[in-house]
Amino acid sequence: MKPELLAPAGDMERLLMALHYGADAVYLAGTEFGMRAAAGNFNEENMRRAIRLCHEKGVSVHVACNTLPREDELKRLPAYLEFLDDIGADALIVADLGVIMLAKRYAPHIKLHISTQFGVVNSETCKAVFDMGASRAVLARELSLDEIREIRRNSPKELELEAFVHGAMCVSFSGRCLLSNYLANRDANRGECAQPCRWKYHLVEEKRPGEYFEITEDSGTFIMNSNDMCMIEHLPELIDAGIASFKIEGRMKSAYYAAAVTNAYRHALDAALERRPLSQVWIDEVEKISHRKYCTGFYFGEPGQYYSKSDSIYFASADVCAIVESCDAEGNAVLTQRNKFCLGDPVELLTNDGEPIPFTVGEIRDKDGNLIDSAPHPMMELRMKLPRSCASLSLLRKLK
Repeated sequence: MKPELLAPAGDMERLLMALHYGADAVYLAGTEFGMRAAAGNFNEENMRRAIRLCHEKGVSVHVACNTLPREDELKRLPAYLEFLDDIGADALIVADLGVIMLAKRYAPHIKLHISTQFGVVNSETCKAVFDMGASRAVLARELSLDEIREIRRNSPKELELEAFVHGAMCVSFSGRCLLSNYLANRDANRGECAQPCRWKYHLVEEKRPGEYFEITEDSGTFIMNSNDMCMIEHLPELIDAGIASFKIEGRMKSAYYAAAVTNAYRHALDAALERRPLSQVWIDEVEKISHRKYCTGFYFGEPGQYYSKSDSIYFASADVCAIVESCDAEGNAVLTQRNKFCLGDPVELLTNDGEPIPFTVGEIRDKDGNLIDSAPHPMMELRMKLPRSCASLSLLRKLK
């Protein structure tokens, strides 16, 4: 079985980017029961549209239903599951035993994928969830590559294994965290995490209120701040370990992130499957998005923490300045502007069928065909000559 590239789709725009840039499958959520409540997510109308668009392209849709629902929420779940079954969702990502039982009853045509929130770290759990009807287990991030090999060897061969290959990690075990609920009254287990592990902490002595003392490690006090995972250079090892699905984290991240990371991993996975060397171009691509310091997670040992800053310390080295709406065979394109750019700016055309193409902006016209020196206002319709023909949804990005 060819390994699957599984991309995040936080809303319709990010879904379209994941589709355009080569995802084999996407994961998304409705307005309830998903672990990313702050993402745009999909109402019923958009969920129908998303599944239709994906299936037209031969792409599977995995719907996250992986919160731990309380009793009042549970009452709304059967109708939601019946809806997903009716519109043809391919898989449900679940983390709760009760939800598993309800899914088997109300969504019998949908595959069950056991969420990373379930904490699958051994083959006996794999056997148990397989006996419950699961077709896939999403492994905990805390496993090493050697442990994954053993799990694959000792688990039912029909049970697929999915693993994260890129994105943010959590200081808590597979996201099982109560810190957000305690400090901010936002339950991480119902998709509302306030990420207090990223906050900057000081020490206050009981009899000295208002006096804040630094807790310094390296250059900061972000004592629970995790590195980001990046396994783009290690896909052959993951294939060899028997992983069936390579998952990119990031339903709350930008459409540019969905496009650039999916594109890079698409080319990297294809190279690995064809036993070709990985081009440095695709390694460089994941550096062009905002991220924390990269590591290889727990695959090859302890990942360590990143103490310097809580937000994305490595800011993107490129910004999307326009999205291609249409383009003819000569490269004459209609674009929708997203950020300011000017004549003479160094830019890149990011397509889904080759390496990024650098060029210098030589001419910009407004929608009426008038020459302009710059495009200062977002969402303006523009006309430009691109260095080659490309498909709609290709990105024009400005290098910093």
